[in-house]
Order: sequence, then C-alpha cells, then structure tokens
Amino acid sequence: MEPPENDVVAFESAEKIILRWDSTASEDAREKMIFAGNRYEIDRYLQAVDEIQRSMESATLSDDQSKANSAIQIAMARLEDEFRNILIAHTTPMEAESLTDTSNEDYNDNEVDSPLTKELEHQESNSSGSYRSTNSIREIDLMPSDAIYDLRCIAERMISAGYLRECIQVYGSVRKSAVDSSFRKLGIEKLSIGDIQRLEWETLETKIRRWIRAAKVCVRILFASEKKLCEQIFEGLGTATDDACFTETIKGPAIQLFNFAEAISISRRSPEKLFKILDLHDALSDLLLDIEIVFDSKSSESIRVQAVEILSRLAEAARGILSEFENAVLREPSKVPVPGGTIHPLTRYVMNYISLISDYNQTMLELIVSKPSTGSRYSSDPNTPDMDFGELESQTPLALHLIWITVILQFNLEGKSKYYKDTSLAHLFVMNNVHYIVEKIKGSPELREMIGDDYLKKLTGKFRQAAINYQRSTWVRVLYCLRDEGLHVKGSFSSGVSKSALRERFKTFNAMFEEVHRTQSTWLIPDTQLREELRISISEKLIPAYRSFLGRFRSHIESGRHPENYIKYSGEDIETAVLDFFEGYQVSQHIRRRSQ
Repeated sequence: MEPPENDVVAFESAEKIILRWDSTASEDAREKMIFAGNRYEIDRYLQAVDEIQRSMESATLSDDQSKANSAIQIAMARLEDEFRNILIAHTTPMEAESLTDTSNEDYNDNEVDSPLTKELEHQESNSSGSYRSTNSIREIDLMPSDAIYDLRCIAERMISAGYLRECIQVYGSVRKSAVDSSFRKLGIEKLSIGDIQRLEWETLETKIRRWIRAAKVCVRILFASEKKLCEQIFEGLGTATDDACFTETIKGPAIQLFNFAEAISISRRSPEKLFKILDLHDALSDLLLDIEIVFDSKSSESIRVQAVEILSRLAEAARGILSEFENAVLREPSKVPVPGGTIHPLTRYVMNYISLISDYNQTMLELIVSKPSTGSRYSSDPNTPDMDFGELESQTPLALHLIWITVILQFNLEGKSKYYKDTSLAHLFVMNNVHYIVEKIKGSPELREMIGDDYLKKLTGKFRQAAINYQRSTWVRVLYCLRDEGLHVKGSFSSGVSKSALRERFKTFNAMFEEVHRTQSTWLIPDTQLREELRISISEKLIPAYRSFLGRFRSHIESGRHPENYIKYSGEDIETAVLDFFEGYQVSQHIRRRSQ
C-alpha cells in the first residue's frame, strides 16, 4: 500500500531539513548551531524530527523504513551535538560567579567565602525558604529557563527515538565536569582513602574543617541544584529518567565527597582525633535528612547507605577513642617528678581534654551508652584502681566515663608522687593536682553538671586531706622543737630550765625552719588562693606556737652570752618568711630579719 501523497511530501520536506543540518556533509552545518539561531529555525528542525519519527511509525515499505532510519540517525547525532553545546554554554556562570576565587587557597580557617557559601550562610540564618520537608536545602537556578526549555525539547525527542542512553551520557559528562570544577573551588581534592590515611593529622585537621564546610554546600546547594536541573529537563520523559541523569552526574562526585569522611572514620584511633571526629559526626548527622531528600531515588540508594554507615563508624570511632584515652591516662609512664610539685602536664592535658568532651556533651551523651570497664573485674589488678559505681547509678554513662577518667588520673598521679624523695613535696604535688582537677570541673558548667556536686565534694576533700598530710609531714617536727618537754631540770619551776637544752632547742628550730624556708620557697602552688590559704594555715599553727615559746623562754637566753645566736628571729620575721613559701623560685639564703 502506497503512503498518502501528503505524507510523502511531508517526509521529504522534513528529510531535506535534517540533511541540510548534517554536519558530516556540510561545512556550514558544522560551523553553525541550530539552537544558537532564531526560534523559527529551531522550531522547523524540531518539527522535522517529529515528522521523521511519525513517518517511521507508519512506514510500510523497506525503502521508506531505511530512509527514515537514516534521517533519524542524522537527526539524533545533530541533536546530541546541540544538547551538548547548550549544556556547555550554560555551565560556566555558576563556576565563575557562584564559587570561591581559587587564587586564594589559604583562606581563613579554610572556609569558602564565596557567593555560593554566602548563600549557605543566608539559608542557615533565614529559614523562610523551604524545599520539600526541610528548610536547610536551598536550590540555585543553574540555567536560564529558555535553555532548560530547549534541552527538554531535545531530550524528549532523543528519548522518544530510543537514544536515552546517549542523552544521559552527554548530560552526565558535561554536568559532572561542572560539579568537578565546583569541587576544586570548594577545596575538595581527589584523594583515595589510602591517600587520606597517609596524611599527617595536622594536615587532616585543616582538611576536615574545609570538608565540613564544603559538604554542607555540596549537599544543600550544589547537589540539590543539580537534582532540580535534572527534574526541570527530564521529569516525565520516560521512567525515572531524571533520577538516572542525576545519578550519572552526581554519583562519582558524591562518592568522592563521602570517601573523605569514610577514610577518617576507619583511620587509626588516637585521642587527639576525637574532637574532629565528633565535628565530622555532627556535620554528617546534621546533613543526613538533607542527604535522604536529595538522594531519595532507588538509583542513588548506595549514597544514602554510605552516609549512614560512615555516621555509624564515626560514632564507633568516638567510643573507641574514649576507651583508648582512658587506657592512655592510666598507663602514662613518665617517672620524672615535675619541679616544685606543681601541676603535672598530664593533669592539664586530661582536664582540658574532658572539658572539651563536655563541650560536645549533646553528641557524646548520644554516643556513649555503656559504663566504663571498671569495678570488680579489675579488683585484683594493682595497676588499676577499683571503683564501685553503685552510688552513682543516677549518672549518665558519659558522666561515669568522665568520673572514671578523673579516678584513673588521680591513681596515676599518686604513683608519680612516689618518685619525690621528700614526702612533704609528694603531698603538695597531690594537693596541687587534685585542686586543679576540682577547679577545672568548677570552671565548666557543663562538666560540673555531668560530674555532679557529690563527687566534686569528694575531690575537694581529697586535696584538703593532701594539704593536711603536707602540714603534718613538714611542720609536726618543726613544732616539736617548740615543746616544753625536755627543757626542765629538777628543782623549782622558775629556775629549773636547762639553758644548754634550751639553746640547743632554739638552734634546732632555727636550722629546721631555715631549711624548710630554703627548700619550700622553691616549691610552687600556682593557684594564688590555694597558696594563700596554705600559708595562712601554716602561720596559724606556727606563729602562735613560736611566739608562746619565745615568750616563755626568751629571758633565759638573753641572760646568757650571745643570745642573738639562738634567738635569731622574731615572730614577725617568721611570719614574713612564710610569705616566701610556694613561690617557685629560690629566695635569699638568709631570712629577712627586723631589728629587735
């Protein structure tokens, strides 16, 4: 059966238009782009393609079918070129204007300060805009509406003609290149997991800060905008074509983006990594809902799964690092006593560390769900403190871990105190360090709330007991010189004082006090209030005892020869000398004396 004459005329007319734009046969066709011209020419070409496709469906003779197939192949090749050209022509504005200037790579804190990230800052501070069920995603129009219309016209015809795969490949290659360019300007490098794990931690800290900032931009703006563009061009053109194009464009970059966080999550654990891992965890957790929205299709399920798995591994890494930190505190091996019994570097490090943990208390409360591994199973181990958490049942697991860290820190410090040859200095060392622990807890409202005032009272009692132990160790033997026993001889009380014993007693006191003054002025109590309190406590016991002794026996010495050799100091001299204690530096060998 012959086709109607009108159909033949229409086909031949359409074929002529298709062949005129065959770039393989015409120099003019190669140099010009249809969609760069006027609308009339564009519409004529699209109508010609439609006519060829209609003719293919109705063709009955093999010759007609062959001619139609040839024409459609030429048309599809042309449309593919046009499709690519439109995409390329409209990808540059975002990279040039919406992303950071790459001439300044060492930007402050490695955060991108560009129109794109300013857009992020705007959407973080202004929740009026919304995208589906979240207000954190903010899409940018990546192409003008007329370009989108042309791309959709081309895509519709390519897909109708069976050229879906070619259409997706062209779209994906061009848009992926655009995304890659954005990645470079956001500072996201192409590094394998192995490359990342081989980097020094100091370098990684910088990259983590950059990644967190960039990830928010990528998920909430860049990927979301790419998804919107796919929907604008492909939605309704075949089954899930927009999802296929989005996945083709984004899957590689998304894997590249999340591989960084994955590499950190499975890297070697060490205490200094905890807080950046928590930063990563918080950032990814905050992005999870956005990830689920942006990557909501079946074809991008693997990206959603990867994000959830990374989040889980980051949580496990944080738990593991906390456990390893506890063990490191317990086993810290330094044996050289710190000069002057001051605060040990370990104490400062540990307390600063757990203060930082308290700054992340919301996250850590979610992650730390089990008690520390302590108690009865360690009771037979002399190298590990035993602790019963029964009386702390109301505390959260995180609080128990923080308390446990202070317990093992004190246990380690007690061991270090034994390396001091002077027992008094060992007690002062314990007092200084436990007092520092107490003050750090008091100085952090979050830490104090978690640890609780009951345990804080125990710690306060411990450093006060160490102060009492110091005073006993130092001053009992000094005060022993000021007793009456051993000074009297048989006879009347008033005249029965042994002057030789008394002179020896004054000499002994002077020598002992001078030695304590010489030694303990080099000891250090860094906390001003604690230093003053201990001096007052010493003075309250020593000065009255010395003045009383001096009052009772001064006349016996002054009636003899060279009394100044025995009564060297007034009560005021002793009181002034006590003010030299615990300053941390050598004072004059001779105690300052007032004229008597």
